[in-house]
Amino acid sequence: MRVGVPKETFPGERRVALGPVALAALKKAKIEACVEVGAGVAAGFPDAAYQEAGAALLPSRAEVFSSADVLLQVRALGANPDGWQADLALMHEKQVLIAMMDPLGAPEPIQEAARRKIEAFALELIPRITRAQAMDVLSSQANLAGYKAVLLAADTLAKIFPMMMTAAGTITPSRIFVVGAGVAGLQAIATARRLGGVVSAYDVRPAVKEQVESLGARFVQLPLTAEEAQDTGGYARKMDEAFYARQAELMADVLAESDVVITTAAIPGQKAPILITRSMVERMAPGSVIVDIAAERGGNCEITQPGETIVHAGVTVMGPLNLPATLAYHASQLFARNITTFLIHLTKEGQLQIDPADEIARETRLTCDGEVVHTRVRELLGLASPA
Repeated sequence: MRVGVPKETFPGERRVALGPVALAALKKAKIEACVEVGAGVAAGFPDAAYQEAGAALLPSRAEVFSSADVLLQVRALGANPDGWQADLALMHEKQVLIAMMDPLGAPEPIQEAARRKIEAFALELIPRITRAQAMDVLSSQANLAGYKAVLLAADTLAKIFPMMMTAAGTITPSRIFVVGAGVAGLQAIATARRLGGVVSAYDVRPAVKEQVESLGARFVQLPLTAEEAQDTGGYARKMDEAFYARQAELMADVLAESDVVITTAAIPGQKAPILITRSMVERMAPGSVIVDIAAERGGNCEITQPGETIVHAGVTVMGPLNLPATLAYHASQLFARNITTFLIHLTKEGQLQIDPADEIARETRLTCDGEVVHTRVRELLGLASPA
């Protein structure tokens, strides 16, 4: 079996699906690799490194697509809105595609892939179970996003994070409030603490209180009842509008006394919930900073403009997009570990062997034999349940 790694075409995407170090694991599993020339350069991996690791370098994208049995990408189909059609035109029947595809947010390209009899597996749908932890791209990339968000805030804030005692007087530490204590939120807490900030955090899931406190942060408890706040996959569920309105009202006081707010709340495949309203921003002190990691899904702050930094009532609101791509070397390194572990899980003696009873394969498989087979994606497309 031969895997192909093309250069990413999504605007601003500097990551690559496979780094040179990952090729050793594939070789051990009897899997060959071909890589498009220049595919890893933006992430810090020169072509020579791939050659030394045993990959075949191919001069064009078309050659990679035509010669590979399995294509490995960071972004494909719905996760690459402007490039998926051109890529799909290069693919052939029974070819396997493994990538992040945004199947719950943009399911239509999945249907087109099925028509072309492409076998597609979406990495965002890796179940959050113990044996799949090494395959979990959402966690590995969110970890880096949480880290980078704090650095952006620290660089923008006109204050320092730690307490500092000097001959000219004592500087009090900055107060950081993290909204959402998933993987990105927990890393944001840890990073802000390492920089010396006084950190508080809130999450709709009371079960994460212990994790927040273990990192040295204060868990903000709001008098709210959040039944079934997370689904079976470990992700936060979307709550009703009345819940979010009450939550915003109760959080307003915490925001007003914070120097930095990091928001991370996202619902897979849906618009991010608005947790910070315009009036809440206007209560914050001038010079405060909000970094909205959920900007790609519209943002948790009413003021957020995805991809832009704006100032409203003296508060800087940042809506960064694709933060992991700004740390492309290590993001690619982690992504490669995730995707190779997933691929090897589906492989036996150098060939794909898909077990329909395997939860990991079943939950990530989108298409098979010309049909969309994933239940949730079929529902989004308005397709009848398979017979």
